[in-house]
Amino acid sequence: MARILDGQDPKQLQEAVQALCAGRLVAFPTETVYGLGANAGDDAAVRRIFEAKGRPANHPLIVHVPNAEACLTLASAVPPAAQKLMQSFWPGPLTVIVPRRGEAAAAAAGGQDTIGLRCPAHPVARALLEACAQQGVLGLAGPSANVFGRVSPTTAQHVAEEFGDDVLVLDGGPCEVGIESTIVDCSRGHAVLLRPGMITRAEIEAALGEPLLDRDDAAPRASGTLEAHYAPRAKVRLMSADILQTALQVLGESPPRLALYSRTVRAPRGMLHRRMPDDAAQAAQQLFAALREFDAEGAELVWVESPPPAPEWDGVRDRLVRAAAS
Repeated sequence: MARILDGQDPKQLQEAVQALCAGRLVAFPTETVYGLGANAGDDAAVRRIFEAKGRPANHPLIVHVPNAEACLTLASAVPPAAQKLMQSFWPGPLTVIVPRRGEAAAAAAGGQDTIGLRCPAHPVARALLEACAQQGVLGLAGPSANVFGRVSPTTAQHVAEEFGDDVLVLDGGPCEVGIESTIVDCSRGHAVLLRPGMITRAEIEAALGEPLLDRDDAAPRASGTLEAHYAPRAKVRLMSADILQTALQVLGESPPRLALYSRTVRAPRGMLHRRMPDDAAQAAQQLFAALREFDAEGAELVWVESPPPAPEWDGVRDRLVRAAAS
């Protein structure tokens, strides 16, 4: 079982810093999900992330930085769109993709000439990044701290359940946002939305002063954008409320390994059920924990009521669609 450190304890925080400087992996909290961190400037350490997760080496990692100034060591340019978004949303759950400087963070970039950068808002993450910077580590590569393609972790215990003794876990409590950051590509002259999150398209467009373009075939590869992702061990089926209600009526008695995650549809007596919150932010915060609970309780199939079509639900809907595609 992975060792859990107290992120509020300065001595244990420093232990995490020293481990990262020595090339070890350290899972750390952010406001979105827990990340599996390594010194972004140490290609050997970054490769350990790919090995630990079972992640394809060409699937790039987001690099977490302590502030906007740190971007200049990793980016060859910070385009105006990226500057506007950083000023509006950093620190916070937004990643910008920008042109990469030379060989900086080469392993984390997955073979691309761009790099995804984020400045997290979580106080433990910020303390860790600032302490690392004092030791010459200017960014932490940090994908979600789970086996590749599976449900992201939102507590330290979730991470401990995924990895062995080689990974230290810095505990910062449950993540407040609960799903990964919004990703915007700013490397090609016009901002493009690559992954929705809890910062909405309308908020981003207001900060940019222009519309976002949608992802196209020329977009750089980015974290969490594969068709199938974020999946529990149980098979996920996503259905409208009407179809879900009909399916439950046809079903009759509940199979013992079927679980229901719904807002408006009531579960038959005896069925394993979690209620999806009516508020999008609360639903995002609880989503991955709920999917992990279904796995822990032995569900083999999870029927999920589709979220509302409102834009604030885009991030939750995206994660559920990808989970259902696995």
